Amino acid sequence: MASRADNLASNLNLANFSKATELKNRIWFTVGALIVFRFLSFVPLPGVNPLILEELYNQTRGGILDIFNTFSGGSLQRMSLIALGVMPYITASIVVQLAASLHPSLMALKKEGEAGRKKLNQYTRYGAVFLTIIQGWFIASGLEAYGAQSGLQAVVQPGMMFRVGAVISLVGGTMFLLWLGEQITSRGIGNGVSLIIMAGIIAQMPTFIANLFEGGRSGSISAFVIVSLVVMIVGLILFICFMERAQRRLLIQYPKRASAKGMMQADRSHLPLKLNTAGVIPPIFASSLLLLPLTITQFAGNTVNQDSTAGSIIVALNQYLRHGQPLYMALYAMGILFFTFFYTAVVFNPEETSENLKRNGGFIPGIRPGRNTAVYLDYVLTRITVIGGAYLTLVCVIPEYIIAQTGISLFFGGTSLLIVVNVTVDTITQIQSHLLAHQYGDLIKKAKLKGRMR
Repeated sequence: MASRADNLASNLNLANFSKATELKNRIWFTVGALIVFRFLSFVPLPGVNPLILEELYNQTRGGILDIFNTFSGGSLQRMSLIALGVMPYITASIVVQLAASLHPSLMALKKEGEAGRKKLNQYTRYGAVFLTIIQGWFIASGLEAYGAQSGLQAVVQPGMMFRVGAVISLVGGTMFLLWLGEQITSRGIGNGVSLIIMAGIIAQMPTFIANLFEGGRSGSISAFVIVSLVVMIVGLILFICFMERAQRRLLIQYPKRASAKGMMQADRSHLPLKLNTAGVIPPIFASSLLLLPLTITQFAGNTVNQDSTAGSIIVALNQYLRHGQPLYMALYAMGILFFTFFYTAVVFNPEETSENLKRNGGFIPGIRPGRNTAVYLDYVLTRITVIGGAYLTLVCVIPEYIIAQTGISLFFGGTSLLIVVNVTVDTITQIQSHLLAHQYGDLIKKAKLKGRMR
């Protein structure tokens, strides 16, 4: 039986795609949806001059907008319909999940199962619309004053009509991306929202490679720096893959049961606890929380007189919270650590796991079932989450600081690389699961045909 399973696993290669029709359709649907996402990133907002906007963006390059632009696949630089990407939805989901852990009525709604989850998702969408309206209004107001000091005008006809039209367009673009992500999740392969974020990051890869080789050709970037970057990227990828697959396996013992031969036999299994249970959610949440106020203040700084008190406060805030600054790095690190523990507590409930083990007769050797098991699970989970949080912080903060000091493109920042590797591994795992299910289906059909022939 084991050898048959090994042979089945070894046959999971590209040749099996020709037979897995449903999987091929899912992959093609995902590719088509991501192509639509990339096309939308080149559709500018109505009333915006894209040539002047690009010139102004190059003049202010290096700020917090570069990070936002990376996650949106260059959409913010071109000020397209999807300039805000899915970040308002992510920010809204943070607020809803925090509220669901603190507010009694939302906490009760969370325990209602599928119906409660749909209700919370509906609240999250409402929050995403609200945040998109606020961010869109500040972006439209900032665009009207963008480049006033340089004598350039990014907006063709400033006024209330432009602001209203820009807000409506940005809300429509963000909501369409959410719908597209849901379609990828249900009809495609992988998590739709995560794939959209990854596609936006990957879209910056040609620009990063071109700038890197151009810097090496012109002499602005030394060969040692280029080689060091390549080594750092490869090392980070290997380190991320190792840490994402690392887990603590707890032995679970079940009571002795009579086997087919009449002998008493005890069953054993393992409860795997991932070292990084939260995945890529903590850096995304921390980034989105930093991006929300900083985007507003950076665009608001264009509309406020910088000699006034409000203008000086906004300028100082943007200066201290610029990418690579100590205050930004400290807030970013604290945000990652906080959301690592918070999201781990959301996705894994020790009390619920303990009750399920007790209901099925399972127990951890040396630990009493029930309350003691829940306390032990919480103890183990807290210890490995400390390691997972430290790993996420190192991977995300240290490369970002190095890149900020060297002035090289943000494409291969720690957060971006973490998202790309995690989403890629998750998507490949889902593809392998579909292939395995398809081959098991073929084996069942063949077994039924042989049974009928006999």
